[in-house]
Amino acid sequence: MREFDVEKQTKQLIEYTREWFNRFGDNTRAIIGISGGKDSSVTAAVLKEAIGAERIRAVIMPNGVMSDIDDAKLLVDTLGLTYEIVPITDYYDAAIKTFENAKTFEVTKDLKINLAPRLRMSTLYAIAQGQGVTSFVVNTCNASEDYVGYSTKFGDAAGDVSLLQDFTVTEVLQIGEYLGLPNQLVHKTPSDGLSGMSDEDKLGFKYAQLDEYISDSNADIPADIRASIDKKHAANLHKLQLMPAYKRH
Repeated sequence: MREFDVEKQTKQLIEYTREWFNRFGDNTRAIIGISGGKDSSVTAAVLKEAIGAERIRAVIMPNGVMSDIDDAKLLVDTLGLTYEIVPITDYYDAAIKTFENAKTFEVTKDLKINLAPRLRMSTLYAIAQGQGVTSFVVNTCNASEDYVGYSTKFGDAAGDVSLLQDFTVTEVLQIGEYLGLPNQLVHKTPSDGLSGMSDEDKLGFKYAQLDEYISDSNADIPADIRASIDKKHAANLHKLQLMPAYKRH
């Protein structure tokens, strides 16, 4: 595993975040979706250290019964953030009902799972436009999830600035601990909230194994897990790249 100086890296991350937002004005706001998980919790904590709670608008977006809503509220209360609860249930259900009448495609399980984060991202951008001041949506994905494409394209993979993109899950946990976040937020078992499975169950390997492989391609990882990681990485590179476009000549 690569060496990680959590104090140094966290301070540099906070400084980067402060400089990035301030280049657009000292009243520029950050809009962030709060799930109650480690990534949104750590990102929100970094934002508070960088630009102050008064410039952050946190948004909790339950879809039906949100099992993590208490953790989401714990985070905003811990950080003293202004927040809004915006349920997406009505327009999620309306979209599914409309899709069920379609003749050219099926409403699959993956369609349902990926629709929610896309609606949440649309909601965040709508809220950003309604602020009355320059506001940016903050992405909360980390390097581990990005490497294997464990995110929804134009959903939680979207945003105007990414703060955790260069940090593995292992490193994100260390940043969360360094910033003094509650243990139940930092070390909570991550899941997509719809499939009933943990992230690691869906991926088929542990984040610790993925992080070790990202840090060192020669790491002692079982061959089947190495192959699975490589396959997911290759299949999902399009999520990290700009849209291919024909160039006339």
